[in-house]
Amino acid sequence: MQTQVLLADDHPIVRDGLRAILEREGFTVVAEASNGREALELAEKFHPDVAVLDLSMPLLNGIDAAREIRRISPGTKTIMLTMHTERQFILEGLRAGTRAFVMKTHSADELVHAVRETARGGTYFSPEVTQAAVEAYQNKDDMPSDPLTPRERQVLQLIAESKTTKEIATLLEISVKTVETYRSRIMEKLGIHETAGVVRYAIRHGVVQP
Repeated sequence: MQTQVLLADDHPIVRDGLRAILEREGFTVVAEASNGREALELAEKFHPDVAVLDLSMPLLNGIDAAREIRRISPGTKTIMLTMHTERQFILEGLRAGTRAFVMKTHSADELVHAVRETARGGTYFSPEVTQAAVEAYQNKDDMPSDPLTPRERQVLQLIAESKTTKEIATLLEISVKTVETYRSRIMEKLGIHETAGVVRYAIRHGVVQP
């Protein structure tokens, strides 16, 4: 049986290229998503073997999407495509259950290898990512636990992307009042009192990209 793959990247030309590469190698691309929220919907619909996620996606970033996919489709292995090797992204990705990190600057063969490895239960990391992970271990890096719940992180990202309260309510299918409650709770937990501070926090912690 062919390995079924979900592709999620906000650039159509990137998705087209990834699809061509994977299908040439015998994988079946069952769905494509242009943002993290769409990736969740498609993962729940198709339950693919592997989900290839861009780390920097609108509406829901790759790390938080991986965390949610693990919840709604436990059999789906996630691969992160990234330009970043900062330890915070690697550690957060591992915590979210990501099985592979592939640098976007590397060859197509590396992604193919990563899909094969994760599909059979293994892991794969680009050399730069491996180095960052090793250094984090050697330096005993231990990022403090995130004070925000997964839902609060989702609201945080949408606030940082300049979505209005009404837009957030529509996207998350909750009431405007609930969004306002989340916003207040986020600011209280983070000790931040203005939206600009929320945006800076989201960038600093990899929720959104500058």
